[in-house]
Amino acid sequence: MNLNTPQINSLVTALLAIKNQAEMKKFLRDLLTEEEIIEFGKRWQAAQMLNAQIPYSEIVKKTGLSSTTVARVAKWLKTGLGGYRLVLGRLTHHSNPSFGKGLS
Repeated sequence: MNLNTPQINSLVTALLAIKNQAEMKKFLRDLLTEEEIIEFGKRWQAAQMLNAQIPYSEIVKKTGLSSTTVARVAKWLKTGLGGYRLVLGRLTHHSNPSFGKGLS
């Protein structure tokens, strides 16, 4: 996948312009469907849980994701471009992850 296209660069610039949670929630809701936001939230929750070494079966039960999706998130967490690890590392020293919270 080419991550260096004008469209992706523009999206990244837009995301970096967002200043707080309220702005991000508004932008995500306009950009994505409710189902897409929920799915991304579940994937992020799975990444946090995998990072905390929670078993796949518990992640599947808690998130409602398929075992295939959990395995894919685990693969990206281990061998992806490092995005999950980067953000997890930054958030770990700020606060404990809230596995149950969403975009309410």
